[in-house]
Amino acid sequence: MATSLTRRSFMQRGAQLGAFGAAAAHWLPSLAQQIASDPDRKRQCIVLWMTGGPSQLDTFDPKPDHANGGEFSTTETSVSGMRICEHLPKLAKLADQLAIVRSLSTKEGDHERGAHLVRTGHLLGGPLHYPDLGAILSKQLGDEAAEMPNYISIGSPVEIAPSAFSAGFLGPMYAPATVSLLGGENDDNAESSFVELGLDYLRPNGGVNNSSFRRRMKLWRNLQTGFLQERPTANAIAQNTAYERAIRLMRSEAASAFNLSAEPDKVREAYGRGRFGQGCLLARRLIERGVPFVEVALGAFNQNDPGWDTHLNNFPSVEQLCGRLDSGWSQMMVDLADRGMLENTTILWIGEFGRTPNINDNAGRDHFPAAWSCVFAGGGIQGGQVYGKTSDDGMEVVDAKTDATNVLATLCTALGVDPNDENYTALNRPISLVEGEPIRDLLANSS
Repeated sequence: MATSLTRRSFMQRGAQLGAFGAAAAHWLPSLAQQIASDPDRKRQCIVLWMTGGPSQLDTFDPKPDHANGGEFSTTETSVSGMRICEHLPKLAKLADQLAIVRSLSTKEGDHERGAHLVRTGHLLGGPLHYPDLGAILSKQLGDEAAEMPNYISIGSPVEIAPSAFSAGFLGPMYAPATVSLLGGENDDNAESSFVELGLDYLRPNGGVNNSSFRRRMKLWRNLQTGFLQERPTANAIAQNTAYERAIRLMRSEAASAFNLSAEPDKVREAYGRGRFGQGCLLARRLIERGVPFVEVALGAFNQNDPGWDTHLNNFPSVEQLCGRLDSGWSQMMVDLADRGMLENTTILWIGEFGRTPNINDNAGRDHFPAAWSCVFAGGGIQGGQVYGKTSDDGMEVVDAKTDATNVLATLCTALGVDPNDENYTALNRPISLVEGEPIRDLLANSS
């Protein structure tokens, strides 16, 4: 069933959406071109990155009638016959906007390797450093002259998989601008106050006044001028351009988008007080400012916050994680819809792999890439559906198996980007944006 992307017109969308009947060879480029050529549609993307690998059985592919299903029950959704975890009640009400993929299957069960595969579409290793999905899409959708960064990553654990959160051979011009907690502490369990987020390096270090800052910038520019005259390489020029953009942003009104205290407390509360909830609020504000690609991570992947890496005590951990996910994601979608922006913003919920259907001796679930889930929503996506199926015990995909490259190709196509387009390495070697094929059933007719 096709669905609306605004709350006021859920029932009006059905007649506008449909499947495509053209042959695949002609269908993909024409669809991407059709979306991209509409001058009134600025396509944007939000990726909700689930650090550590979320349990599909305890979120979007529950197995309540099998021992592997675990402790949670399920809840009805706004789509007849579709049930998801009981701890996602707000998202359940928005299920007619969700396209749940239950048949994702990959072969990388290590965090770094799994993240690299999902985020770049390539196996880790070899001499070529591939760009991640944020770099690829922000290059296609962004404006190099914009004040705001084209790729902003909120709370992503770059240190555990640096190559998976990288612009790769595209160079520093397309690297993510990172956002973290002000003060540097990891707190996704805020209760007494809202966490505050800030763009890394947006403010001068403490003790550096305006006069000192100007002197330092003058010295830096003098050094840069000499360096670039002697070594005018593409990477050096790109690094200098990125640095200059960061300096401009420090003094720009556009930086006010990061000031979450400008939002009413009631609004902030609806998203959740912690890092993920406030990150989703910031993502909405950045989309309003025209940023083409924003990522929000849930889970810090450290000793205090292992994220979705629930080898121990899976169920209490996932219950808390689902609470944060449910509030932040659902409120972000509602707010984008109210502003008429959801229909042009494609959302992807995904991690590096899934979790084992069987529960280990520590009441946890381990790494499991063989059969897991991701979710699409928003612009270019036909919501209200489940794609693919796993076995009753959750151990294998039994219908419509797909892989990470197809997920990335689907995301590209929903955004009006042809995944067959090419980028070029420093040696002028053409590299396709994505090597997979889009999942046609997930895509809405944009005509």
